[in-house]
Amino acid sequence: MTGTRRPVVAGTFYPGRRDALAETVAACIGERRPKKALGGMVPHAGYVYSGRTCGAFFAAATVPDRVVLLGPKHTYAGADYALWPGGAWETPLGEVSVDAELSASILEHCPGIEPDEGAHLEEHSLEVVLPFIQYVNPDAEVVPIAFGAMDDETLAEFGEGIAAAASERGDEVLIVVSSDMSHYVSATEAERLDRMALAEVEKLDAAGLVEVVRQNRITMCGVWPAAVGMVAARALGAERGEVIEYTNSGEASGDYDQVVGYAAVKFY
Repeated sequence: MTGTRRPVVAGTFYPGRRDALAETVAACIGERRPKKALGGMVPHAGYVYSGRTCGAFFAAATVPDRVVLLGPKHTYAGADYALWPGGAWETPLGEVSVDAELSASILEHCPGIEPDEGAHLEEHSLEVVLPFIQYVNPDAEVVPIAFGAMDDETLAEFGEGIAAAASERGDEVLIVVSSDMSHYVSATEAERLDRMALAEVEKLDAAGLVEVVRQNRITMCGVWPAAVGMVAARALGAERGEVIEYTNSGEASGDYDQVVGYAAVKFY
């Protein structure tokens, strides 16, 4: 039995008090008109910058009782491909159980992914998404996986393995990717670059996304988990992605010279 991961960015990226966090998430989501999705992509910056965009996905997509969370590693800690295998993750809204059965199945189908808690302890990319899942479905369980860089063959194997494990689980599973888009360029340049990447995401073309990001040097921090998630969603039956919202940090900060881009995308 693994332990409980404590939040590390509560009070900085998002409110640290339960009531304030619930109020903020509710405001970010707004009115819900959810429809079934097989996956999606959301940003992971501070809520003042990207919360509304993250909320746009959760307003538009149903959240079942099983969610696989895929995000990038921003540190060198732990394994390159690290899955938190059991126990729970905590936020100010309470604890979210980790689905140990689905975790074990993913590890079986994806030999390159390791059961490792160390990679997650200081990583924020998945933590900031959890309060949205908790708010929409308090009964949801998660499988958190953090990814470093990988080649095309590995990302395809991981995506197909995650889909196979999800199919074996027998009930509905949602694949949620956590990624910001371009970093620290002008708003105009960010949108130009990000729209190229998002065109590949809408086609669920994982190899195309990696190639566009590589060729154009797009600083999309979650390109690898996004590619894995797209492969998994396609294997589960998704046919396309839809950009629900695109924005950038300048809309909150007023600085449009150095922005980070954010997108909410639904896979169905």
